[in-house]
Amino acid sequence: MSEDLFISSAFAESMQPSRIVPFYYRASNTFDKEDITITTLVTSNRFKVFSELVQRYQGPISVTIHVPDHPAQRHALLDALHTLYTSTPYMSSFVDVHLVLDPFERQFNMWRNVARFFAPTDYVMMLDVDFAVCTDFRRRIRESAEVMEKLREGRTALVVPAFEFTEQRDGLNQSTFPKDKAALLELVKEKRIGMFHALWHPGHGNTDYERFYAAKPGEVYKVATYQHSYEPYVIFKKDGPPWCDERFIGYGSNKASCLFEIYLSGVSFYVLPDDFLIHQSHAYAEQIRKHERKYNTKLYTEYREEACLRFVHTDCPNLLHAAITNTPLCLFICSSHLVRFHQAGMIHTEQAHNARIECQKLRAVAKFAVEV
Repeated sequence: MSEDLFISSAFAESMQPSRIVPFYYRASNTFDKEDITITTLVTSNRFKVFSELVQRYQGPISVTIHVPDHPAQRHALLDALHTLYTSTPYMSSFVDVHLVLDPFERQFNMWRNVARFFAPTDYVMMLDVDFAVCTDFRRRIRESAEVMEKLREGRTALVVPAFEFTEQRDGLNQSTFPKDKAALLELVKEKRIGMFHALWHPGHGNTDYERFYAAKPGEVYKVATYQHSYEPYVIFKKDGPPWCDERFIGYGSNKASCLFEIYLSGVSFYVLPDDFLIHQSHAYAEQIRKHERKYNTKLYTEYREEACLRFVHTDCPNLLHAAITNTPLCLFICSSHLVRFHQAGMIHTEQAHNARIECQKLRAVAKFAVEV
């Protein structure tokens, strides 16, 4: 199979026509397989902040860059990318660049999948480019035998708590950001910094920031409660967990949908107690975001039901028939993730717990669910 055919098959669910060019630039360094690759996506207006991420992290990065379909725009972007890659310290050493050439501006989940697909290491971090890596979580993780074992097992996603400054002007210059937890806590105490998007608590609230503040060094803790809007920045095993659904285009629910599917598969979230990220302030395209959020919110509701009601078992041909005939409908057999657990004899195991609980929260599912 040719490379082009393989790639087109791997990303067949994305909007078409779309051309993927992997390793347009390839990092010169060779990385240990147990290193952590930051996977991210960048548009041309975020090149400067991306260069700061590269210089701060100084580790493997796999980045997807969208290239517009218009020839003039394409040439201008590739020229700017060449300048960025050749002039930024560490860029050629650590960064693999993959291009997506098409007219679709915000296929965020498809871009995430491309970056993850071509990541050179066994573990990846799904990160938005406008977050500053303030601490050396990479070293701490790799030096902890317990944490590394969790990653190897493939059922853990490590959360790096995200923060933002109360005043946007304080978040413009990364050189002023705190570099350790003690300095961060001083700013929290002064109310100058707090949870990322404090006005949207579901996004990061399950990280439990009060517990993070109180956690002792090395005291990794499990996220106690989960809800479907939770979208932390996480480190997890590259192979095994589900991929992002590429039907989500634009802002709103795109990252949450990735994490929902990962959570259903049996992955649990654990918070790193000594590390954090800080959002670099920038303006948002609010009108575009408002429209896209409305669309994606509706899509996400339907997607969650679909994830729990993909009928692949012959005993459950469809939900409507089961309702009309009063046939006992077992949620735990009929869901896409749980059918695998059921057929493997794992339905009552800890790995199936997340899907059992989450799928029962959906009205379209829970009203028909019965015990196995």
